[in-house]
Amino acid sequence: MRTVSQHHLMYYFSSRRGSCKFHQAIKSGVWNSSQISFTGRGQSLRFPAPIRKIRLFVISNTDDGYACAPLLEEERNTNNATTSEPETFFSEWSPPSFLWRGLSVLVLAGQIIIRILKGKIHWGNTLEQLERVGPKSVGVCLLTSAFVSMAFTIQFVREFTRLGLNRSIGGVLALAFSRELSPVVTSIVIAGRIGSAFAAELGTMQVSEQTDTLRVLRSNPIDYLVTPRVIASSLALPFLTLMCFTIGMASSALLGDSVYGISINIILDSAQRVLQSWDIISAMIKSQVFGMIISIVSCAWGATTIGGAKGVGESTTSAVVISLVGIFMADFALSYCFFQGAGDSLKNCV
Repeated sequence: MRTVSQHHLMYYFSSRRGSCKFHQAIKSGVWNSSQISFTGRGQSLRFPAPIRKIRLFVISNTDDGYACAPLLEEERNTNNATTSEPETFFSEWSPPSFLWRGLSVLVLAGQIIIRILKGKIHWGNTLEQLERVGPKSVGVCLLTSAFVSMAFTIQFVREFTRLGLNRSIGGVLALAFSRELSPVVTSIVIAGRIGSAFAAELGTMQVSEQTDTLRVLRSNPIDYLVTPRVIASSLALPFLTLMCFTIGMASSALLGDSVYGISINIILDSAQRVLQSWDIISAMIKSQVFGMIISIVSCAWGATTIGGAKGVGESTTSAVVISLVGIFMADFALSYCFFQGAGDSLKNCV
């Protein structure tokens, strides 16, 4: 069946790839709904029928007085053959986000190690991130450590004073602060302050395609963005932990002297007789591992962000949560490795 009509119209043919415009007398015909041809003055255009729909919008010239009629042609495959491939179980299956993001953490950690061994380090960004993680985070870390230490001291002093173990208070507090409290509290603060910032920054760069721009400029995003953050976190956290331990012991000694009447000299002397060099070294090793966990997880979550602003917010929240879980798991593993068997540290202060 063939239909032919004569129009003096303006035709716009629009699709995703472009548009064509004709303003002249055109004779159009449709053959069996399989192809459309247009014949004009001195030219002929023939369009083979695609499989997907094409919308043809016909707009009349208001000055010539001719009628206007919209044309919508839905063209199908001429041979009526099925073009869809057979569906399988894995064709529509995608792994859960936590699974492929967890794998991305391992892949990113391996790439960072390789790039560091090759010396591919952007020192300018590293110093900038080191200042951000270290000096700019000192205030909030010390303030948090002071109040947590004083709250911890209240619980110990009340019970030990009742048992008459005033000379053991300083040693117990020193062991608790150095082995567990200072590295964990410092890492939690850094995870909330720095880890969330890392995830948000890299997530925004990912959804806005800034990381692709770095690749176009022949700059590896891992060298420029990820490695400096990992190095800065792993170097700054041990020093922050040491400072938090010092402030925690000082605030505990002041609280014990002013509220409970236990001399500062007694508390500090007990802590000195109990503490060993390995206690401080283990705290710094823990904090270094925690810093690597925070930075790698946050950067991996940011680099795998999808979904625009909503995805950036979800990645930031998820990065902080996963970092905290990783800190607690690593703390248990390291404590189990460092402090096995029965301890005899408190025998010197009893």
